Amino acid sequence: MARIKTEKNISRKEVIVAKAASLFREKGFKAASMRDLAEAVGVEAASLYNHIKSKTELLHELCFSVANRFMHNIDEIERENSSSLEKIEKLLRFHINEMIHHYEEVYVSDREWKHLADPYLSNYQNQRRIYRKRFASIIETGIREKEIKKIDAPTAVLIMLHAISGIESWHRSTQRISAAELEENMITILAGGLTNK
Repeated sequence: MARIKTEKNISRKEVIVAKAASLFREKGFKAASMRDLAEAVGVEAASLYNHIKSKTELLHELCFSVANRFMHNIDEIERENSSSLEKIEKLLRFHINEMIHHYEEVYVSDREWKHLADPYLSNYQNQRRIYRKRFASIIETGIREKEIKKIDAPTAVLIMLHAISGIESWHRSTQRISAAELEENMITILAGGLTNK
């Protein structure tokens, strides 16, 4: 029987999770089957159950591993003794780099989370709300300190996050600028647009 091929320092489960991210992005969580996943990994479907309980467990793992990375990052940034604009730029760079380098995981966590079951669904929705409020709070501090233009902070957060999710089209493009150029362009537009000159 075929074994799941792994590289150094990567577990079989991590291989399965990565293939699941790719499959869920391509087909959607609902349409992707365990048989599809087994084929992508190169094993019989029954062997997958030695490593995971279900397709739902994979979605749970993908969504919460991404959410936890974002929460950990904002925790660190909020503790920094830097200006609101610097904090926002760091948050944006993190989002952009996650979308560039962990595209499939971030895409799935952003588009397929609605297929989570409670209590995980409610927990995930709550994390998303809290994260956006914390992001907006940094903008509001910048407005109070006259660093940032007087704007509606929650709306600004939504606009920025939606713009970054548009990096999906950069991944599909055949004539794309480099990842570094993309990041700098987005920072100029998104962070630069907030500055109260």
